[in-house]
Amino acid sequence: MQLDVLKPGTSEGLKAGVHATALGLAVVMGLYNAAAWLRRREPHLAVNAVLYAALLAWEQMQVAHHLATLRALRPVDDGVMIVVPKKTRRPTDVAA
Repeated sequence: MQLDVLKPGTSEGLKAGVHATALGLAVVMGLYNAAAWLRRREPHLAVNAVLYAALLAWEQMQVAHHLATLRALRPVDDGVMIVVPKKTRRPTDVAA
């Protein structure tokens, strides 16, 4: 079974989206655990908050990696052509 999404350089937008979703969840769960630890001082909540902070850093790196790959895959020329008109000589410019 071959999944093209697993190959480097393919579906980078999707991969970035998946990691961004995980990043958002890590933020919410980390904030919850940190707030719960401040309120209840249960050791497992502090451990959870630290683990979610590490996950947050990891997922941020993954999102940045996929976005950088996506930018690198985009063509430099988006089909826009800049035309600079040539200077034309006007009758008043001609020396007599």
